[in-house]
Amino acid sequence: MDHVISADGTPIAFEARGDGPTVVIVNGALSTAADAQGLAVALVDTGLRAVVWDRRARGASGDSPGSIPQREVEDLAAVIDAAGTDVVVLGHSSGAILALLATSTGVPIRALFLSEPPLHFGVGDAPTDLADRLQALIDRGDPGEAVATFQREGVGLPSEMVEQIRASEQFPRLVPLAQSTVYDTQLVREVSTPTPEMLAVRQPVVVLRGEQTFPFLIAAADRLAEAIDHAELVVVPESVMHRPDPVATARVVSERVLA
Repeated sequence: MDHVISADGTPIAFEARGDGPTVVIVNGALSTAADAQGLAVALVDTGLRAVVWDRRARGASGDSPGSIPQREVEDLAAVIDAAGTDVVVLGHSSGAILALLATSTGVPIRALFLSEPPLHFGVGDAPTDLADRLQALIDRGDPGEAVATFQREGVGLPSEMVEQIRASEQFPRLVPLAQSTVYDTQLVREVSTPTPEMLAVRQPVVVLRGEQTFPFLIAAADRLAEAIDHAELVVVPESVMHRPDPVATARVVSERVLA
C-alpha cells in the first residue's frame, strides 16, 4: 500500500486499482482496507477506479493520541488529494457519516454514496461517556473488552451475539482495531443529528440501504434521504444485515457515475 501524510502528520495507507472515474471507499467500524477489497473489485469490473484505505488506528495506517473527528476528515481529504481530482466517495456505516461530514466542510467530493449511515437523530444515542470508557479500557491494556463494549453499547448488538463474536476466530482480528472504536464513537455521537451544513451539501447524494437490515438503519437512511432535498434513496435487496453486497452496490454506483 502507498501512504499519504495527513494534516497532523499521521501516515494513512491507501491502495488504488483500475481505471476510470475514481471512487474512494470509506469503511465503517472495526474494518480495514482489506474488508473493502470485494467492493473495490466489483467497482473496477464496472469500469471504475477504486481506492481503499485504512482509517487511522487501523491496518497499515498510523494514529495520533487524542484524535477527534476532524482528524479523520483531514485523513479523507489527504486520500482524496492523493487519488486525484473529480473524486466520488462511497461511505458505509460510520464511513458514510464521515464522508458526509467531510463534504460539508469543503473537502472536494464530486458525489456521495452513503450506505446505511448509523444516524440516530438524537434518539437512542450511545452513552455520553462511552468513548471515555473505551479509552480507559484500552489504556489499562484490555482492548478486547473495549471492542466488546463498543459492540454492545455503540453498535447495539445483543450481549449473546457479542459473546459469540468474542468466542469466534474473527475476534482476534478485531482486537488490534480497539483504538478506532473510540474514534467511531466520537464521530457518530458528534453528528448523530446531521448538522445544517451536512444537510445542505449541493453534491449529488445517493443513500443506500438493504431491505433486510437493522430497523434503526432503515429509519436513518430514509430520514436522511428525506432531509437532503435532492438526495436519492436506493434500496438494494442484495445487501443484508448491514453488509453491502459488492456487485449490487457497484452497479448502483457505476450506473450513476458513468451515466
